[in-house]
Amino acid sequence: MAQIIGGIAASHTPTIGFAFDRDKRNDPVWAPIFEAFEPVQAWIAERKPDVLLLIYNDHVTSFFFDHYSAFTLGVGEQWAVADEGGGARDLPPIQGHPALAAHIGQSLMSEEFDMSFFQDRGLDHGCFSPLSVMCPHEPDWPVQLVPLQMGVLQFPIPSARRCYKLGQALRRAIESYPEDLKVAIVATGGLSHQVHGERAGFNNPEWDARFLDLFESDPESLADISHAEYAALGGLEGAEVIMWLVMRGALAAQVRCQHRAYYLPSMTGIAAAIYEPVEQALPPAVLQRHRAQMAAQLAGAEALEGTHPFTLARSVKAYRLNQFLHGLVKPAVRAAFLADQELAFEQAGLTVDERALVRNRDWRGLIHYGVIFFMLEKLGAVIGVSNLHIYAAMRGESLEVFQRSRNTKALYSVAGKDAGPLDWNQPEKSAT
Repeated sequence: MAQIIGGIAASHTPTIGFAFDRDKRNDPVWAPIFEAFEPVQAWIAERKPDVLLLIYNDHVTSFFFDHYSAFTLGVGEQWAVADEGGGARDLPPIQGHPALAAHIGQSLMSEEFDMSFFQDRGLDHGCFSPLSVMCPHEPDWPVQLVPLQMGVLQFPIPSARRCYKLGQALRRAIESYPEDLKVAIVATGGLSHQVHGERAGFNNPEWDARFLDLFESDPESLADISHAEYAALGGLEGAEVIMWLVMRGALAAQVRCQHRAYYLPSMTGIAAAIYEPVEQALPPAVLQRHRAQMAAQLAGAEALEGTHPFTLARSVKAYRLNQFLHGLVKPAVRAAFLADQELAFEQAGLTVDERALVRNRDWRGLIHYGVIFFMLEKLGAVIGVSNLHIYAAMRGESLEVFQRSRNTKALYSVAGKDAGPLDWNQPEKSAT
């Protein structure tokens, strides 16, 4: 079973990454930052977590306000450094753990946390600024990463209490994972700071110390504080410390603080801390009931012949191919595909098997591979194949046979005004 071995709290100010990239270790102004993270490095080296579940907020880098979610879990296979305007930092990508992420996602949804999920997005300084001083990473990182992005910039945002409850749900999610894994929860952000408006530059070291005391001994009291109270005490942007409560909720009620450091060089109170749970894992009976709750919604669906729920695991497996087909909604992309599909395959980096599925219009095979149906109808619209032709092929029937089960013989697709000839009466290929 997976085990939560501890929690790490770390500020994520970009000054940390700046100091690391410019090798400021021996500069008296910057040296305390590196000293604060040395025990964190040593703890990771000694305890050897397999996975870090890292809670952070994106700074309007990879996530914008056209779609902004409260809780967004990264389920992808790899995470690269985001370009925040001057080129990405020179750090290697870090491997994800899609199986654990999918399990956590299913678990949280079963507890009525309405999650969003993401792949193929860079992680900005909210993640990589502290991570770069927490672990060696040349040539590779020693851990895998599951990122949890928190929407704390555009109000309304989750309450401190909701964040704490999310952490408690994360504990059940992680400890119910069947594989033997050592997981450390990393919470980033804060401490006191404000970076906008006439109050820019506000800090409150006294509150920072009080917050750290309560975080260890009385997190319940922190969960009752409003956003406005956090802003008054620690600055509006400093209110992102509610993300720390996710980590604290994921630990046992009683923890031991193994390390705690604080430094205020400029705009943000920089903290680094390590906490280990005093209690053991949740009782087996609790985890057994939780797994049953997780499985309840799709129980029996696997017995429905010809039914393939589009799960997070399927989404990750077929991400590249779904992304390729989704690109056909762009006029230039579909024009290039129609002009030379083999070149389009090559530029998209599709595998031999993926190319064959699209080339052969293997509608059933595409579904089995992990392509969601709504990508099939986009491909059909581009090449002039109706939805009904696709439905029939997936059933292994001719169009004529399939239409006998319909009330009419209507043909349609999602093709729009720019569609070419809809040659739906052409002789059919044998169904695959």
